[in-house]
Amino acid sequence: MTLTELRYIVAVARERHFGHAAEACHVSQPTLSVAVKKLEDELGTILFERGKHDVSMTPVGERIVQQAQKVLEEAEEIYHIAQHTHSQLEGPLRLGAIYTIGPYLLPHLIPLLRERHPLMQLLIEENYTAQLTYALKQGELDVIILSLPFEEPGLLTLAVYDEPFVAVLPAEHPWVGRSHLSLDDVASETLLMLGDGHCFRDQVLQWCPQCRRPTTSSNDIERSVQGSSLETIRHMVASGLGITILPCTATTHELYTQRLLATCPLAPPVPKRRVALAWRSSFPRPKAIEALRMAILSCELPCVEPIYR
Repeated sequence: MTLTELRYIVAVARERHFGHAAEACHVSQPTLSVAVKKLEDELGTILFERGKHDVSMTPVGERIVQQAQKVLEEAEEIYHIAQHTHSQLEGPLRLGAIYTIGPYLLPHLIPLLRERHPLMQLLIEENYTAQLTYALKQGELDVIILSLPFEEPGLLTLAVYDEPFVAVLPAEHPWVGRSHLSLDDVASETLLMLGDGHCFRDQVLQWCPQCRRPTTSSNDIERSVQGSSLETIRHMVASGLGITILPCTATTHELYTQRLLATCPLAPPVPKRRVALAWRSSFPRPKAIEALRMAILSCELPCVEPIYR
């Protein structure tokens, strides 16, 4: 058993395809396939079920791949030590963030980290929670920023701030200037929301279950108009298509917003989300996680409530 063979099986598990795994490992497919078969023979068990168009892991294969990922991480740590250049605050940190957090947190976060820890560069991926979780568990990411609740075996979480939700209206809407909007107010309007797969959509619907309603006729505008991003939804609100609910950090105040959009608080109890970091319990750079947490807490994010443990 070699580290190279372990890298190959981790790649096959990630890609679910021998050819794509070989490309990712920069070897020929026959080379990778022979190495995987050799490892299976050595272990006396089948790791992958080979189909015509895809590859799936056997139950024992899934456990072995998880252990292989841990072994590779520990081997990487040994390499750093041997090179006498290892510092938990040096070297790239592979950071993931969900779509509704990244665009609003990262512009504040990156300059702070750059100033405090110039040798810890960020490699950034934005995606859905499910995809980020998979990448984190596979070792493709080191830490992710997401919204709670979140619980996965082998992963640790640490909350960093609470973020209230606010209503966003077209600037000419008759509700502009009100002290707050009630749940019934929001449910009575055309509400623009993210599409399926976004946890923020689920949080809005948890707060306002009556906002999920079928159309009454084929000529009516749907009560729930699905957007692909918060920015797309803001543009649709500005055009007068409806209203929306956004996390407060997404309600920026540039000229476009001031001219065409207005915000309004929601009636108590105000819905909010808890933003947190998640990382593998085996991740060998806990000081990097702490540095990231402290930088986030130092960001001048409007309207959020920091959590200092």
